[in-house]
Amino acid sequence: MTDNTYVGAVDQGTTGTRFIVFDHGGQVVANAYEKHEQIYPEPGWVEHDPREIWENTKRVITQALEQAGISADQLEALGVTNQRETTLLWDADSGRPVHNAIVWQDRRTTDRVEQLEEDGLVGSIREKTGLEADAYFSATKAEWLLENADPIKMERARPDDIRDRAERGEILFGTIDTWLIYNLTGNHITEVTNASRTMLYNIHDLEWDDELLSEFSVSEAMLPEVRPSSDDETYGTTDKEGFLEAEIPVAGALGDQQAALFGQTCFDAGDAKNTYGTGSFFLMNTGNEAVESDHGLLTTIGFQKSGEDVQYALEGSIFITGAAIEWLEDLSLIDDPSETAELARSVDSTDGVYVVPAFTGLGAPHWDQRARGTIVGMTRGTRKEHIVRATLESIAYQTRDVAEAMEADSGIEMTSLKVDGGAVKNNYLCQLQSDIIGSEIVRPVVDETTALGSAYAAGLAVGYWDDVDSLRDNWQIDREFAPEMDGDDADEMYDRWGDAVDRSLDWARDGGE
Repeated sequence: MTDNTYVGAVDQGTTGTRFIVFDHGGQVVANAYEKHEQIYPEPGWVEHDPREIWENTKRVITQALEQAGISADQLEALGVTNQRETTLLWDADSGRPVHNAIVWQDRRTTDRVEQLEEDGLVGSIREKTGLEADAYFSATKAEWLLENADPIKMERARPDDIRDRAERGEILFGTIDTWLIYNLTGNHITEVTNASRTMLYNIHDLEWDDELLSEFSVSEAMLPEVRPSSDDETYGTTDKEGFLEAEIPVAGALGDQQAALFGQTCFDAGDAKNTYGTGSFFLMNTGNEAVESDHGLLTTIGFQKSGEDVQYALEGSIFITGAAIEWLEDLSLIDDPSETAELARSVDSTDGVYVVPAFTGLGAPHWDQRARGTIVGMTRGTRKEHIVRATLESIAYQTRDVAEAMEADSGIEMTSLKVDGGAVKNNYLCQLQSDIIGSEIVRPVVDETTALGSAYAAGLAVGYWDDVDSLRDNWQIDREFAPEMDGDDADEMYDRWGDAVDRSLDWARDGGE
């Protein structure tokens, strides 16, 4: 059965969309990728065109299948994984978005979040959702869209307010997983991990929270049905008359970081992984217990399989890591990310330079929405090599920030960390990370673990894989990195990092935006 059948995964990320076909051994059979436009209407605002994302999704699926010579009906199931928190609204009748999607990085609702703080709602939000009150999450984005986005009005002689239409279920809300599932199957569905990132979902009661919906004026009629991450009942099938010309069950979905946790086979309490993408996201499985953080981490849902309890996780969300490498390209300090290792090695140190890439504020464990990117310690002798090395070091320091918080909250000393994402192809960065964090770094053979996790979730749901033990058997180590730097030296460098972070905090005030 599994010799010539496969599972496909749509990996819809912040900068582009990928489709990967996996075989029964969890190996990549085909891989296609397409970038989409980053839209910056104002400083601190970030948007995507949902229609472009859907068109790119269809394109990469078609390209990957053609590349491998696979017909659509050889796919046993489709999984979806996505950039989390990114939010859009669309018309239920036409399927057309009413506005661009507001991306997770977007800071336009910072003032609203500060109002929540003034109103004393932060503790209640954290208790219900496990999240810090922050513009990062979907709730304030949905509220902004309901207040500000209604181009459909222009097409009606007697327009209803968008809120009125939402209350009648004529306007639908979704994160990107919901948008893709809707376009693939016609059904308005999300799953527990993505719901847990909206700041509207109670992660203990496992339902949309009435008080939060009221606070943000979000009608339950516009919300998707919440299902398990790996769903035996499936979310629906693709349309036989559609672009694939086949009925394929869409049976699994997870937010990208939870998908990586699943793809790294972190199925047991204490298992941890860090994904290095546009940002970095450090998750530890805490089992059936939702561990409350006292150190600036998020409590979130890790995954749920059909008929089983949810597995929770602690998460440290770092907003900018891989995007800092893109920033070096934007400044023409490098032409290609592969140059960073050679440039960093060409100098003995950063010569006292620290880069704090707080371009969209700082996430865990600092949670400062008004922090901004900072370079400190420069002299007349500072060269681009020092800045490149300091940028790579900033990735390692931010990960240590989260690792120390994770150990403090969980009581588990970290001796090994599984890593994935584009940046871990850089051996220099992996070694640096091991040195700074003081732990072993383990890189798997298949580093596309985000897509792999959603494929695993979908494949388990339809019986393509029997159980999680068979997934563990698939997981293989590519390389391990052990600390080589003297621990005291690493601590001294890290302590100075804290001083640099202090200088970035609370910068975007009084016109500093």
